Amino acid sequence: MSTSTRVLLSALNDYLAADSISDYCPNGLQVEGRPQIRRIISGVTASQALIDAAIKRKADAILVHHGYFWKGENPVITGMKQRRIKSLLQHDINLIAYHLPLDVHPEVGNNVQLAQRLGLTITGPLEAGNPRSVGLIGELPQTLHSDQFASLIEAALQRTPMVIDAGKPVRTVGWCTGGAQGYIDHAIAAGVDAFITGEISEHSTHSALENGISYFAAGHHATERYGVQALGEWIAAQFDIEHEYVECPNPV
Repeated sequence: MSTSTRVLLSALNDYLAADSISDYCPNGLQVEGRPQIRRIISGVTASQALIDAAIKRKADAILVHHGYFWKGENPVITGMKQRRIKSLLQHDINLIAYHLPLDVHPEVGNNVQLAQRLGLTITGPLEAGNPRSVGLIGELPQTLHSDQFASLIEAALQRTPMVIDAGKPVRTVGWCTGGAQGYIDHAIAAGVDAFITGEISEHSTHSALENGISYFAAGHHATERYGVQALGEWIAAQFDIEHEYVECPNPV
């Protein structure tokens, strides 16, 4: 089975409400390929490794969370960017990317998917009063020590988190996948016991310890694997086309 690229993009844009979300990059089709799609490869980032995997698998499209053409980046097509785009064009592969729309979606979004894997019950938005908050708050089914929660994260994500332990039990949690160090301020304001994101900065340690909130840096890549997988599975179910997630390991 196959579907037209145009029909697929229309369905994705509607499902993710992409046009209603202001972002740092274009969402949807970023590089045009063949007009019909029967096999789609998904991955976190449109790296050369992922493109090579798609070429090897004779994919018609690549679906990612981190695509190209970010605000503020050099717009010229040279070097690494030229090689990536050349590979896509030579093999007539569509590149489809969704950034913030894939973070905030209530079903396939990165933050909802992370909650499912950690057994967190969602209780509200991390950004108070914002129903489309990028991050979320919730609670565990039982109170855990920080080391127990770290072990839970490691088992779910297959990555050992960096932990800044504030020395208190963990039951309520705020989280925002990816590089959301600054969102610890929202977690502090929400009064939760712990904050999870992908990365950590030097000042994050002090913010966590001085405000009595444990910080778990679980990996940018590791926390954002699951939205694109869920979206790929949704596509496969809706359009009866082949989908495969390809893991390109990234320790960050």
